[in-house]
Amino acid sequence: MKKPGAKWLWLSAAVLALDQMSKAAASAWLMLHEPKPLLPFLNLTLMHNEGAAFSFLSEAGGWQRWFLTIVALAVSAVILWWLLRLPPGQKMLSAALALVLGGALGNAWDRVQLGYVVDFIDVYYERWHWPAFNVADSAITIGAVLLIIDSLRSHKRRD
Repeated sequence: MKKPGAKWLWLSAAVLALDQMSKAAASAWLMLHEPKPLLPFLNLTLMHNEGAAFSFLSEAGGWQRWFLTIVALAVSAVILWWLLRLPPGQKMLSAALALVLGGALGNAWDRVQLGYVVDFIDVYYERWHWPAFNVADSAITIGAVLLIIDSLRSHKRRD
């Protein structure tokens, strides 16, 4: 039995590889919490996030490392199962799931190996800074937006 969604696993692997390479480069070239200006609204700033998105649970005392790792791996397993069962022609949904899968695995890898997630992209306006993020976070966000768009398009087709 063919699994059309399997051909999208290259995108997950590419996200995972790019994420890990960029985090390794940031860790090698940047000093923790010392911004390196890149553009008038963008710094490269090495951060170690022990929590979830927006540093949620970062001060929880350590238990969150394994909890967030288990959640990420469980979600990844569900996404992989879903992706492998998609019918042909579901390109946007397949891409969305592959992006989220690659990003979730990238951040889970950090948690297992390091105990924290490496973040280094610092977007700001004047004194307001968006929470630092990484390639995995970007892939998850893009994948989530594509999931919403696909859902809205699918709903519209059914009406």
